[in-house]
Amino acid sequence: MLGIAFAMGQGGAEAAQGAGGFTSFIPLILMFVIFYFLLIRPQQKKTKEHREMITNLRKGDRVITTGGIYGRITGMDENRVTLEISDKVRIKLVRGNIAGLDQPSPAPHPTKGAKANSGKSTKK
Repeated sequence: MLGIAFAMGQGGAEAAQGAGGFTSFIPLILMFVIFYFLLIRPQQKKTKEHREMITNLRKGDRVITTGGIYGRITGMDENRVTLEISDKVRIKLVRGNIAGLDQPSPAPHPTKGAKANSGKSTKK
């Protein structure tokens, strides 16, 4: 009698598992979609922008390295960049170690006297 009860319990579990097999993958699929849009896609976009920035480097550009060194590009090679970090101090690095372009400081604001004179028209 005990064997019959176990047999009925197993058959019912297999039937439920077979019907819900695909539905158990839905949370896994949703997690992958969320990870894709929150982590994978933004990282790919950032990598693409960095690659474009590295290919568009020119002599004279002011850059920042991944180590935090500011410098000006004085020479370029296929894989290497020469930076001048001070007068007559140059270092060579791999292009991939350039973190970004150094933003130039904003232009100083004109003095009050210059503003006042630039807006006035002289009538005689």
